[in-house]
Amino acid sequence: MPTKTILTIAMLALATPLAAHPSAKDNTYRVDYSSGTVTPEVYMDINKLYGCNISPDGKMMLYNTKHTDVASQSSTNSLIIVDLSTNATLHAHYFEGYSASFADGGKRIAYIAATDGVPQLWTMNIDGTDARQISDYPDGISDYKFSPDGKRLLFISYIPSTSSIAAKEPDLPDAEGMVINDLMYRHWDHYSKSIPHPFIADYDGTSLSAAVDILEGEQYECPMLPFGGIEQLAWSHDSKQVAYTCRKKTGKDYAVSTDSDIYLYDIATKTTRNLCKPDGFKEPAVDYARSMRDQQINALNGDMNVGYDQNPAFSPDGRYLAWLSMAKAGCESDIARLCIYDIRQGTKRYITPAFDSNVDGYAWLPDSKALIFDGVWHGVRNIYRVALDGKLEQLTDDKAEISLIAPLSAKSAIVARQSFTTPTDYYRLDFNKKQPVMTRLTDANHDLLRKITFGDVKERWVTTVDGKQMHEWVILPPNFNPSKRYPVIVYCCGGPQVSITPRWTNLSNFAIFASQGYIVIAPSRRGMQGFGHEWTEAISGDYTGLCMKDYLAAADDIAKEPYADADHMGAIGSSFGGYSIYWLAGNHEKRFKCFVSHAGIFNTEQQYMETEEMFFANWDYARAPWTRRADGSREEVYTKSPHTFVDRWDTPILCTHGKLDYRVLHTQGESAYSAAKLRGIDAQLLLFPDENHWVLKPQNHVLWLRTIQRWFDKYLK
Repeated sequence: MPTKTILTIAMLALATPLAAHPSAKDNTYRVDYSSGTVTPEVYMDINKLYGCNISPDGKMMLYNTKHTDVASQSSTNSLIIVDLSTNATLHAHYFEGYSASFADGGKRIAYIAATDGVPQLWTMNIDGTDARQISDYPDGISDYKFSPDGKRLLFISYIPSTSSIAAKEPDLPDAEGMVINDLMYRHWDHYSKSIPHPFIADYDGTSLSAAVDILEGEQYECPMLPFGGIEQLAWSHDSKQVAYTCRKKTGKDYAVSTDSDIYLYDIATKTTRNLCKPDGFKEPAVDYARSMRDQQINALNGDMNVGYDQNPAFSPDGRYLAWLSMAKAGCESDIARLCIYDIRQGTKRYITPAFDSNVDGYAWLPDSKALIFDGVWHGVRNIYRVALDGKLEQLTDDKAEISLIAPLSAKSAIVARQSFTTPTDYYRLDFNKKQPVMTRLTDANHDLLRKITFGDVKERWVTTVDGKQMHEWVILPPNFNPSKRYPVIVYCCGGPQVSITPRWTNLSNFAIFASQGYIVIAPSRRGMQGFGHEWTEAISGDYTGLCMKDYLAAADDIAKEPYADADHMGAIGSSFGGYSIYWLAGNHEKRFKCFVSHAGIFNTEQQYMETEEMFFANWDYARAPWTRRADGSREEVYTKSPHTFVDRWDTPILCTHGKLDYRVLHTQGESAYSAAKLRGIDAQLLLFPDENHWVLKPQNHVLWLRTIQRWFDKYLK
């Protein structure tokens, strides 16, 4: 049986800390809370919440807790069901599955669990009893969504793909060689030998039957990799249609394009129509080796939806279909707007022009007259309501990251909240009064957090070299004393078009470094989201310009403070932040005493030909390195690539990288390390054979954080 029932919430393995740090004598991994700070071990010991789901009647909530056992490289997962009227825990189970949701009208719980190594759909009673295997699909089920009438299941399964990698020779089954015929033969951290497809099957409460692949015969992925999930598909409220997201391209065409559309599939007729493009639409010819910014496709009528369109949702009354829409082809960082499609009229409109930032998670309110969403503005994520006429109302105003989970009614919703000093917990947001109220529903780390002392978090606005105002987070050490001087770490953000919000995760968990006596500053340099699209767009084609001067301006600004030790300042970054570190290493004019770069681009010319999603490189680099501007010159992203400044490198540097990273290949980090060593600079390389663009495995993660901390301590203390 995939689950084991337990009796009380207190038994959920909520991380009883061990008493001591690893010792040389017994080599035992331990978590030590005695310092009262966020060490790498303490960070990994925190319980994580995920997978929140609301019952159809809005009366119950389920969610998962995960506690990581670093020593065994495993985790303890628990499923908790809560009565939302009393906030009482109804049931709690040790849980070996994932993707749990309410099924059969809220009477049972559905989830995915492995059967003989193959993921299948199971259901169980709410109390964890009577577990039943529902599916026996040979290729497994990775995610699912029940139809509103409960009679069908929409599920995702993988099918073989030969659009880029040829099928194996039948008589050479053990040959490991791959015959590659097109681009996108690898994506993120895997070779593209299979792709996800959506299936619809009949469901009678005990089993599935008559499964139909709604993309039968098409070599297109749905949902879109690498991060798309079941949110990219939606049931109509009469259970007769499915809306789905798909970029119907393969190979080189896929690699250079962000043009995904919303399709409507009719179950009875098994027919599909594109809601984003008119019948007979023919895409203009594309120059694959340069940005689509000035190409013909971006000169088309805006109603052609040539950018990303994804995550559809039907209105409760069935009249409208909403989705997230980007206007520009080839630009993954364009503003994500809420598009409303009138199903009866066949017309579209965009209702969030008043919000000059991305709409992220969203949902319809029950009256079908408005939607709520979360979005970032000025470094924080809050909840907003928007009417169909575009009237915008901010519902929360918190210096935190608040993400929408689901509405409960026209005046309430479940949200998740986290900050730099608090991991995720769930809250009920009531906005039926003039002043919205958030009521805590979970407190997963109460006992652990009371053992930790955090420093204050401040906001700061820095004047840039061109007179603009740049937002910056300043995270102070615990028990901060302004009469003392503290070493400083400048955080260089990845993306490059993302946002720095108060979140408890990875390198942006600044408490890990602040707890060890550092002031951490996190500037929202050019390219960051949440400060208007003009600010976001300013980085494309200008990697070596104002965005880098923004980092230097932030360093100079904090150095003026008497409590900041400007003689002991370091910088850290990953992805584009890692690129920033490599570039700053040759252009910082002695400001920094050490650097840390993770998964960073070192040689932009090589990166252009190594990465997989070419639309990103084309848009931000403007063109391929072998092409020229009209005046015959090359783009500065190539002529001023970080590797061209190695002759100026004079500062110790730590390079870390994963060998499964196909977005930024590990050769970039290895090349930077070799260059530093050949220059006679103190350098260290931390290479992970089993990690991708991120560091995900527990012991790897602790090793990563410890190595970074030791590097900073060596040069900044």
